[in-house]
Amino acid sequence: MSAPNGASTSTPLERDARLVTADDHQVKPSEIAIGVILGRTSEFFDFFVYALASVLVFPALVFPYTDPVTATLYSFALFALAFVARPFGTLLFMWIDRNHGRGVKLTLALFLLGGSTMAIALLPSHAQVGALSAGLLAVFRVGQGVALGGAWDGMPSLLALNAPRGKRGWYAMIPQLGAPLGLLVAAALFAYFLHVLSPEDFLSWGWRYPFFVALAINVVALFARLRLVATPEFERLFESRELQPSPAFATLFKEWRTIALGALAPLASFALFHIVTVFPLSWVTLYAREQPIRFLMIEIAGAVVGVLAMLASGILADRIGRRLVLAVSAILIGAYSGFAPQLLNAGPVGETAYMITGFVLLGLAFGQASGLVNDRFPPHHRYTGAAIVANSAWLVGAGFAPLVALFVASRFGLWSVGVYLLSGVVCTLAALAINRDWSRKES
Repeated sequence: MSAPNGASTSTPLERDARLVTADDHQVKPSEIAIGVILGRTSEFFDFFVYALASVLVFPALVFPYTDPVTATLYSFALFALAFVARPFGTLLFMWIDRNHGRGVKLTLALFLLGGSTMAIALLPSHAQVGALSAGLLAVFRVGQGVALGGAWDGMPSLLALNAPRGKRGWYAMIPQLGAPLGLLVAAALFAYFLHVLSPEDFLSWGWRYPFFVALAINVVALFARLRLVATPEFERLFESRELQPSPAFATLFKEWRTIALGALAPLASFALFHIVTVFPLSWVTLYAREQPIRFLMIEIAGAVVGVLAMLASGILADRIGRRLVLAVSAILIGAYSGFAPQLLNAGPVGETAYMITGFVLLGLAFGQASGLVNDRFPPHHRYTGAAIVANSAWLVGAGFAPLVALFVASRFGLWSVGVYLLSGVVCTLAALAINRDWSRKES
């Protein structure tokens, strides 16, 4: 028996969401782009608030009984739980989507995300509740992962499919802007509280405020996205493109080749993602013994560079093709992996060169890493297939990257981080070579 789709998924809850949030206007690609940027920025801000706290807060707050390196490794292990949980969130919320509607699914997912984030903000320390602190943090992190899996709304796919002719690369880049924008805001907040508070006050209560801000941003993003998702015009756009949820396992078994290639193709950029955002902060804090606020300022500058590089990736992709942009950027990341990690031990100048160069490459590669195979799915599998590809790529390419990078660097030296990054480059180039039909220029 096939799952209902389209208008047949409309329920009283979905109709209530439409009445509250929609004004029955025509939805333009520019409005979809704004909704995508707001939604992705809120998700990445949530992501980076937790990521930065994994270095600056949780090792001392939750794992004070061990040495700083081991405590940070434990913290990164909990960080990875969200990526493991995301596929389960996709399964759960795809069912909700098919049976209760897309607006209901998105509302529940973002409320779960906000609730999990609020719970982390109120987390008791190890000094207060002992090992229960780590257990609670693990539960809340899984809640974030499940929610992120459910927050997939198909808008990046819809945006790409409704892109003007000759602008596919530009519109594919737009959702990715959420990453550097989210990092910029998260790093700025942590830098501010580290600057105005004593270390004791920051560790006691100051770190909690960025999580409260994350909750507020999620609420704003929820209504911005519901305003689009619940409109009749948006529903018609989904139906006209046949972007409807299909059973996840049926999609996986039927489209496994496309899913595998789609998950492998962006691994160079996904591995680099954490190698320039999360891992270096942990390294300079643990081994260079530097104050984190200075490095956070470098990350803020890097995020600005990343935005500019992503904009450039959209222009280049429309001129020379997305596949060529990805292939060239992967080769450049491979070259970067051979020398850049050692720059982290080269003092302030080396650290700045490492970060700025890394963000340039990240912007070029990550800017075109979303939705590479979405139009290769049959229409009835496109919505679910795109969600599975996104979850798989993040799990394989990024979820364990900070943990693996810090572990190998602490055991073997920074050169081993370059080897790890190079493995992602090999996967990207192999996937692009296998799927040669990507070589045609998209227009």
